Amino acid sequence: MPCCGSCPSLRPSAWTITEAPGIGSIPPYNSDVQGSDGVPADVTALAEAIHAADVVIIASPEYNCSMLGVLKNALDWVSRTEDQPFKNKPVCLQSVSMGQLGGARMQYHLGQVMVFLGADVFTVPEVFIGAGHQKFDADTLALTDGPTREVVGKQLAVFVDYIGRVSA
Repeated sequence: MPCCGSCPSLRPSAWTITEAPGIGSIPPYNSDVQGSDGVPADVTALAEAIHAADVVIIASPEYNCSMLGVLKNALDWVSRTEDQPFKNKPVCLQSVSMGQLGGARMQYHLGQVMVFLGADVFTVPEVFIGAGHQKFDADTLALTDGPTREVVGKQLAVFVDYIGRVSA
């Protein structure tokens, strides 16, 4: 299911949005594997993309009242790279679910991890998209729900102000 970070039409006009490298092929974190084989190339590519970004928006669905296992795994790997890419990086969280809470529990767990990684986590206003299956076009994946588009647009506008404060 798509989420609001993938809605380029809502981004501030001065922004260029670059999608991060995929995380689905990152192997499960294992310190023995890291010790013998080093950091996988997919993890290095993700860490480099995070370093290169001025800010990071993590838009994710909620599964089983938390973040996706593949997302947590990618964060576990990236946290073990030589130069922590999330340290002091402005990060905005967005979530979507088929339920009414819109991924609030996922954001709570993800926020804890991001704070531990040293990210500057943007917290207000929050974006939780409930009943996401009714708010996106099934063919284009575009966010079609007007009130939700307004909330996402407001969040991104306030995030711009936040970036100015934490980057100063």
